[in-house]
Amino acid sequence: MSIPKAQIIKKDGKKEFAVLPYADFLKIQEDLADYEDLRCLREAKELEKGTRTIGLSDLKRTLMGRAKHSSIPAKAKR
Repeated sequence: MSIPKAQIIKKDGKKEFAVLPYADFLKIQEDLADYEDLRCLREAKELEKGTRTIGLSDLKRTLMGRAKHSSIPAKAKR
């Protein structure tokens, strides 16, 4: 990824700092957060590989069964 609007500041002839527009900084921050989310998702998927899963319809059925047996009044369940 290149940042064409960045201004490079040199110190003793070597690149030392990059100054960029705030909008570009915010975009880079957002991209890094998205990358971190993706990395965490991939890591979680790898850790869960091979574990037992259930389908959405089975989950709904299980949760509905629990709701029927709970002590919460019917109107409060909604």
